[in-house]
Amino acid sequence: MFKKKKDEEFDVKPQKEKKPLDGAAKKKRKKIIAFVLVGVVVLLVVVQNVFGKNEVQTYVAAAEAVTGEIEQVINTSGTVTTEKTKSYFSDVSVKIDSVPVAVGDAVKAGDLLIAYDTAELEKEKELARLKAQSAEGSYKNSVQGNNEKLGDISEAHINLEVLEQQIADTEAHITELENRIEKKKSDLAYEGALLQISLLDWQDQPDSDEYMNLQKLVQLNSYEQQNNEEVKKWQDELDVHNKMLTEYKEYRSEMKSQQSSAEAGKMTAGAKEELEAENQTKEIEAADSLESLEAAADGVTAEFDGVVTEVNAVEGGSVAAGSQLLKLESTQDVMVKISVTKYDLDKIASGQKAKVTIGSKEYEGMVSKINKMAETNNSGAAVVGTEIKITNPDSDVILGVEAKVVISTAKENSAVLVPVTAVNVDMDGEFVYVIENNILVKKPVVTGISSDTMVQITEGLSEGEQVVTDVMANLTEGMPVMAMPQ
Repeated sequence: MFKKKKDEEFDVKPQKEKKPLDGAAKKKRKKIIAFVLVGVVVLLVVVQNVFGKNEVQTYVAAAEAVTGEIEQVINTSGTVTTEKTKSYFSDVSVKIDSVPVAVGDAVKAGDLLIAYDTAELEKEKELARLKAQSAEGSYKNSVQGNNEKLGDISEAHINLEVLEQQIADTEAHITELENRIEKKKSDLAYEGALLQISLLDWQDQPDSDEYMNLQKLVQLNSYEQQNNEEVKKWQDELDVHNKMLTEYKEYRSEMKSQQSSAEAGKMTAGAKEELEAENQTKEIEAADSLESLEAAADGVTAEFDGVVTEVNAVEGGSVAAGSQLLKLESTQDVMVKISVTKYDLDKIASGQKAKVTIGSKEYEGMVSKINKMAETNNSGAAVVGTEIKITNPDSDVILGVEAKVVISTAKENSAVLVPVTAVNVDMDGEFVYVIENNILVKKPVVTGISSDTMVQITEGLSEGEQVVTDVMANLTEGMPVMAMPQ
């Protein structure tokens, strides 16, 4: 029955002339072979389930653990951009003679970008010199008028310092005298109160000596409270110091008035500080203006190799100082801006090497910056902006184009490797199925770095052991299996 069907399905036909297979045909043949192998495995499993496990072993796809080199990489793409951008602004207000560059032009360091009108430059230089001379004469005249009042200001300043100290000392002494007087009066009053209490205790014996003595002491205390010599002395001293304090304060007011009057009198074109600042400003402006005009004679030149990305100046037009002329972006300090997902963030680090492909040309690169704040891409996912510095740029680098980037994140030279499909995960962690004497054994493992096809095993597996690379649902530890090499 099976023989007849086989003959029908594989009927022999005349052979055609063989031709070499192209790439697409080879891929198609590989897919057919893989499909047939999977079908064979499934058929064997079905036969085993039908006729009993003890009669037929399960065929499983397997491969040996090998020792070799593995490199973990991140494949991505980004936009070529520059690390260095220079916007050129005009330092002078003159006419533009020529603009020998346009947007998109590549220039070298030292190339002329803007040329100014030389006749207008000479005219502006002469005006700058005249302004400097005028400013210097005005300043000297103001200083001469100001010196007449400096003596009055100095005198007032010294006197005020002395007066402030005298006032402080006098106020402190007045406070001390007031405290003495208050304490003395308080003590006498307290003593009188005690005498009154004692007198009450003896009032039922009015004829006793004690009662008579207490009455005398009460009268004496009352007199002392009104006429104590110490209190009078301190009070007289207090009056003197209060008068002194009033005089000091009046004199301080006079000195302040003198100081204020002197400050107002010394001012001509403004206060001294304002005058000094104004003069220095004019000197600096004059020097800067002359320096800028001298430098403008050579025009505006490129500071580095780059591409002109913006031109604002127009030949024959006048520009104001501070207006933007053009923009230059460096082709020496270039990088690729990429976005890293959360899955690759723990793999990438500054300093890692990278390969950058722009068009058909490959360049060396290095991870130079990883942003510390994530942003959202067009798909709504959180990504981290990262910069890849191109370490060997050349004139073929074009800003703004897309570049492919391969970042080497880790590499091991003598690692135990298995296909990535061999490693599985359950509640206990990662594991592989190993074939030992045609018996399926489950082994826990610890993995290291991985590539697209292979994964490093750091613990739990040795070179040469056979691991199952296609784990099916019906596989259980201890079952008999037969390895079907890939």
